[in-house]
Amino acid sequence: MPTVIPVKFTYAARDLWFDPADTGAQEGDHVICTTERGREIGLATADAREVTSEELEATIGGAQLRAVDRIATDADLERAEELVRRGEDAMPAFRRHVAESGLDMKPVGVEYLFDGEKAVCYFAAEERVDFRQLVRDLAREFHVRIDMRQIGVREEAAIVGGYGHCGQELCCRRFATGFDPVSIRMAKEQDLPLNSTKISGACGRLMCCLRYEFEAYRDFKSRAPKRNAVIDTPLGKGKIVEYDTPKEQIALRLENGKQIRVALADMTASEAAHRKSEELGCPCRPDTVTREVLDRLDSPDVQMALAELDRKNGVLAEPEVDASDIFVEPKRKRRRVSGGAPTGERSDAAPMGEEGAAATRRRRKRRPGDGGAGAAEDVAAAQPSAGTTRRRRHHQAGEDASGDTGAQQAATQGARRTRRPGDKGGQLAAEKGTQPRGMQPSRKKRAQQAAAQGGQPSSESRPQPGAEGTAKRRRRRRGGRGKGGSAEGGAPAGE
Repeated sequence: MPTVIPVKFTYAARDLWFDPADTGAQEGDHVICTTERGREIGLATADAREVTSEELEATIGGAQLRAVDRIATDADLERAEELVRRGEDAMPAFRRHVAESGLDMKPVGVEYLFDGEKAVCYFAAEERVDFRQLVRDLAREFHVRIDMRQIGVREEAAIVGGYGHCGQELCCRRFATGFDPVSIRMAKEQDLPLNSTKISGACGRLMCCLRYEFEAYRDFKSRAPKRNAVIDTPLGKGKIVEYDTPKEQIALRLENGKQIRVALADMTASEAAHRKSEELGCPCRPDTVTREVLDRLDSPDVQMALAELDRKNGVLAEPEVDASDIFVEPKRKRRRVSGGAPTGERSDAAPMGEEGAAATRRRRKRRPGDGGAGAAEDVAAAQPSAGTTRRRRHHQAGEDASGDTGAQQAATQGARRTRRPGDKGGQLAAEKGTQPRGMQPSRKKRAQQAAAQGGQPSSESRPQPGAEGTAKRRRRRRGGRGKGGSAEGGAPAGE
């Protein structure tokens, strides 16, 4: 079998195979080789190895396998650096001549071969370009033979270099040995967004790395259940919502909305899946997740769901919980009764009688329609005797100077009371001999009281028209201020 060694050249898209002969070249050595263009210097990218005749024929085709001339010496390396500097200096002149000629091409680089007798000018263009006049101008400028080479945008990116979306150096510049075809189907197979800005490389074409994992994605999808398929699990039915091809896992969404990830190797195929694959003649795909697989998942939600399932099936008993550990009996409120002793600390020496029972009776709730009669009876029954401690009722008025409370309130005949800050529940008004504000009966109630006492209200109580000191009364009616009002003296405005 023939022995070959791959050699990488600066402006070559892929490695070229040469016969190492007796030079002893190894990986990392710079070697001098003779190509169809002339003598060049390159870098050995791997050690020499043996290949089959079929592999050699598929790589170099019908070309002849050339031999390596020698390993580059220090003088050869210095000459190579000088040739690189000459190529960089020739680029401005190359761009100038291209601009003067008006040709639709993009200059990429100038390479001087190792023997220095030929310069190769590389350019990128979408279509074929007639550069015959340009070759004459460049030969007159550089005084060497000119060879024009048209390259594509991918080769241009490999020569110029750069960085991709991943932050790494371009694959075509770093390690790629050729340009394999890339299609949009590869992006679809990998579930990538069909956005040209995200799946295109620096050259504007589809990224070369789309082809690297295409086979892995296609193999995984051929063995995994299809997306949106229903899978049987101990926790109910599950639906496939996502693939994780690098880890070979499948994301399932259960009936309760929880999402779990299961390895494809842990899934099993049911008998129905086997019968279906035999009938259709297609590969059998797994459709069941067993209990052992769920037990190995490190998910608290899954473990709690499995434990609850075991309790429903009677496998696990209900856990015994001591109620005294988590429940605390609430404390009862202490209310004081006659004698000053709390209800919770009542002694046998002072048993509660009728008075104590009446004092400790709860206030009866007022029901609609009773007119407050039930509340008044409860209030009268709950009045403590003199010298005893009682709770203050907000609906009762304070005692007056004479000590009458219930009788005086009943005398008001249902008058409304408005509590005001600072009146001490009506005590200040009682000391002055007047009723507090809000305790006075309304005008209608006063008229009813006067009618009950004397039949008709006296004329003295009515304001006389034209009398001095009488207050001006303004009649208020609906419909606006001043409408139908009265003038001074009580006479209507129209009179």
